[in-house]
Amino acid sequence: MFERFTGEARAVVTGAVARCRRTGEPRVTDEHLLLALLDMTEGRAAFVLRALGAADRREGLEAALAGARRRGGMTAADERALAGLGVDVDRIVARVEEAHGEGALAAFPAPRRPRSGHRPFTREAKGVLERSLRIAVGRRDRAIGSEHLLLALAARPGVVAEVLADHGVTYGSVERVAFGAGNAPPAQAG
Repeated sequence: MFERFTGEARAVVTGAVARCRRTGEPRVTDEHLLLALLDMTEGRAAFVLRALGAADRREGLEAALAGARRRGGMTAADERALAGLGVDVDRIVARVEEAHGEGALAAFPAPRRPRSGHRPFTREAKGVLERSLRIAVGRRDRAIGSEHLLLALAARPGVVAEVLADHGVTYGSVERVAFGAGNAPPAQAG
């Protein structure tokens, strides 16, 4: 599949791997893919992120991602559901951090088979790459570009899509800015 990626999309993937290495995390996540997209200054996804104002709200995006990571990757919807059952997630996080240190729920478990220099992709990150292929094929595009990666991140349920949506970056808004209304066949998000 990587051979179908444009240079921009490859730069996003390699940027995500580099970010993962710099932070010392054992696996590349969908969050790393988003942060690598935000690092881009040129290309279609960079244009979309600037047009939607997300590039100017990078600190807010990073803070929201860090907050979700601190809660063990729980989405706001998960937190609301638990609150409906009488579970106070903030209180639980505070108690866990009191006992085990700040960010205890954000820690990655050790990878099963560590390899020198190799950073495997999480199931979620692989899902983003696979979905970007399905979106490109659904649009009848010949290659997978950075815009397809951004669409896949916005379409995949979870923390990253929720944080993007909270900052005005939804599947529909990305599609409108990247491709214009009615300029291409409907994208397949599934």
